[in-house]
Amino acid sequence: MNPHAITGWLLAALVGLVTTARSADTPALKEVFKDHFIVGTAINRTIATGTGFRRSPEQVAKDIALVKQHFSHLVAENDMKWALLHPQPGPDGYNFGPADAFVEFGLRNGMDLAGHTLVWHSQTPDWVFAGTNPPPTTSARPTAAVTNPEAGRTNAPGRAGPGRGFGGFGRGPYTGPRASREELLERMREHIHTVVGRYTGKVRVWDVVNEAIADSGSDVLRNSLWLEIIGPDFIAKAFEYAHEADPNAVLRYNDYSLENPAKRRKLITLIKSLQEQKVPVHAIGSQAHVNVSMTYETMDQTLTELASLGLPVHITELDVNSAVGGQRGFGADIADNAASTQGGLVSEADRRLAEAYAGIFRAFLKHRDHLEMVVFWGPNDANSWRAQGRPLLFDRDSEPKPAFHAVISEAGKFTAEK
Repeated sequence: MNPHAITGWLLAALVGLVTTARSADTPALKEVFKDHFIVGTAINRTIATGTGFRRSPEQVAKDIALVKQHFSHLVAENDMKWALLHPQPGPDGYNFGPADAFVEFGLRNGMDLAGHTLVWHSQTPDWVFAGTNPPPTTSARPTAAVTNPEAGRTNAPGRAGPGRGFGGFGRGPYTGPRASREELLERMREHIHTVVGRYTGKVRVWDVVNEAIADSGSDVLRNSLWLEIIGPDFIAKAFEYAHEADPNAVLRYNDYSLENPAKRRKLITLIKSLQEQKVPVHAIGSQAHVNVSMTYETMDQTLTELASLGLPVHITELDVNSAVGGQRGFGADIADNAASTQGGLVSEADRRLAEAYAGIFRAFLKHRDHLEMVVFWGPNDANSWRAQGRPLLFDRDSEPKPAFHAVISEAGKFTAEK
């Protein structure tokens, strides 16, 4: 027998044994909340393929069993981002293997799938923006920043600045000769049509544009090469191309820090503008990378205001950071992650995490008529991008934490009060 087949058979057997042992005494999240909203998780390549070098086969089996038991919806943590899926130019520049494995894993296990992400300022290869046009010099750039997504195209950098990870994996912004507006639009269109078209009928939801809103200042839009080269209508164009590629897909705008009132106001401004232009935005994705200081009241207000847009709300990347370094903001910048998970854990971390999750899920249940799904950014602490902050409901061994029981308790209270 093929050694890979033997490994796969052994892993499947391990997963089966673990799933059977767990299901007897731990209620499944997807079942507890099935009458209220979908519960999902992001998974990495190790879980999708059943192989990895950081986790033992037994640990991987437990991770997979956890995913299969508790979640009915999946998103790929990294393997559908442009830098990994389409690292080189042209039709031969795609690497579909890992993304295909993710889709196959989800379909094999009867799970709903989301694609993340089509257009983003980060983790986009430099070739996407490269061309023959010289970049504008700093002195030649106008100082007026984009404050309205309907305003005319500008090359102004904007006061928010490009942000780290702008041109790839944290290398900083691409500064070489750049593509024209027409060239970049065509590259965007080709990428979206190819990727969405490949998974039509398999991937139901797409994060079409990710994190386009400025974190601070008066600018609505974050400065990015998408904005500088194409102009503010790059967002509308991305949604237009995605809708062309799959008219039946749910198309989502996705961003973080929407618990911050100032950024939430910018989100509302942007979405209302897109709605006025009849752009096919079908849902709002709120990442909800929060910390243990998050309260029911803050989440309640956030969801109330997001629901005012009349679109379904999706919690797309939920985790609750317990690290001391992550308690001062709602940020989700990849390059800032190391700092936000330093300093050890907050005092009584398990209790604080449980209290935070209880309040968050109390708000989720209150807004169940507008909230369609809640997706954790990883199934357990071992598979979290913020592993040191222990931000999820299950520990490194896939065992439920007090926060898990707090969430289940909120569901029980809600049912009893109805």
